[in-house]
Amino acid sequence: MSRQRRLLVLGSLLVRPWPIGLVSSAGALSGRLAAGVLRAHRAALTANLRRVVPGASAEELRSLVTAGFASYGRYWAETLRLPTLGADVIDRRFTVEGRQWLTASQEAGFGPIVVLPHLGGWEWAAAWLTRVDQVPVSAVVERLRPDDVFEWFTDLRSSYGIDVIPLGAESMGRLVGAVRAGHVVCLLGDRDISGTGVLVDLFGADASIPLGPAVLALRTGAPIHPTAVYFTSVGHHCVVGPPLWPERSGRLRDDAVALTQRYVVELEHLIRRAPEQWHVLTPIWHGGHEPRVLQ
Repeated sequence: MSRQRRLLVLGSLLVRPWPIGLVSSAGALSGRLAAGVLRAHRAALTANLRRVVPGASAEELRSLVTAGFASYGRYWAETLRLPTLGADVIDRRFTVEGRQWLTASQEAGFGPIVVLPHLGGWEWAAAWLTRVDQVPVSAVVERLRPDDVFEWFTDLRSSYGIDVIPLGAESMGRLVGAVRAGHVVCLLGDRDISGTGVLVDLFGADASIPLGPAVLALRTGAPIHPTAVYFTSVGHHCVVGPPLWPERSGRLRDDAVALTQRYVVELEHLIRRAPEQWHVLTPIWHGGHEPRVLQ
């Protein structure tokens, strides 16, 4: 067993007996402490948030960055605790705005494509959909190294009902199948993990953004729903946006780039609602150097 996996297993065992409120607070505190140590990631988040909140003073920006690390720490702590929570606890700590948009897409015969930013705790929404709303969910995840860490994360997410699809050559085919089977497909859309994205305008500058969500929508006809899951003092609040329907006008790639830009504009609005919860700890604008971080 790798050292990384041993640490994850230890973390899961450590938080298992804790009340979820204590887990959330401890995770946020751990994130704040990490902000003083992870200098490369702090510099990256500072640069990212400076674009989101260009008018922030130096003091305000420092506060936003510290809060961003707190959000990241809370995300990890809750993710480790989530598999052992009952459906009643998940439901009690979750509210949703715009659920009717997903319902309308499902009634039209499509598995909705939910595209989210790295903000708050998206996995709580996936767990709510599968365990409370009884809706199948598929999600693409980065293939982490070493392999036993990736296997651990796959098992973790599968434990609360997510059909995990590894990012790779076969992921698009499996995603098409998931959409056609009526699954809600959750994709993170504000960071180009694979390095094969396209440059679109994000907060006024070129950023590399994954093309996969738009290609999936164009191949299946399914709509994209820009969505965010915000932390609240007592849990999580999910905001689901109205559908962005794919439009074919020419080459698939050109149409995919246009659709990507459309959903990125909506993600900007969602991030601006709580920039202090946006925890992208690597540069995402064109030309930035990217330090390694798990997401």
